[in-house]
Amino acid sequence: MRQEQQLQSAEFDPAVKKYWLLVWFLVSFLTVLGIPLLIISIPIVLFMSQRILNAMAAILTERKLIVKRGIFFKIEKSIPLEKITDVAMSQGPLMRVFGLYRLSFETAGQSGDGALVSLIGIVDAADFRESILTQKDQVMAGHASRANDETAQSNTVPRSAGSDIEELTQSVKRIESLLATLVNERANK
Repeated sequence: MRQEQQLQSAEFDPAVKKYWLLVWFLVSFLTVLGIPLLIISIPIVLFMSQRILNAMAAILTERKLIVKRGIFFKIEKSIPLEKITDVAMSQGPLMRVFGLYRLSFETAGQSGDGALVSLIGIVDAADFRESILTQKDQVMAGHASRANDETAQSNTVPRSAGSDIEELTQSVKRIESLLATLVNERANK
């Protein structure tokens, strides 16, 4: 199998680390039990957020989107572009403060509600989203033109195959006639 050409690679905004820290702070503060742990957890979140950010990648190739992430448990998902049904771009109030967007990728055949993959903090998320949708359209147009070519080829039946089709048709008619006779005999008994 040939290596696919990489068309675009997502870059992640370092502001996503501040966003994660603020979310962690709010969750800890709201749970009350997390307040005493803030002194310990804030440096850990800062350290881990950089590692998480370094491990994240989103690569658009000719026929698929490859998403990588994870520090301890590495996850790599390849999403065929023809399976992508929607690329949603959302921005909550906290994300708006940091100028961040979340891209959510939904696919045909996925089970359950929600996105199959969700990425936050892609620099110029709208451009990356448009690149994915444009490439998806090109892939789908290629599939449609190949399908039309195959249909056109299958509609041109060679003359030697015509006699085979006639023979098969007559055979099917004989079988139908025999089945009708059997059904009538059983109905009359």
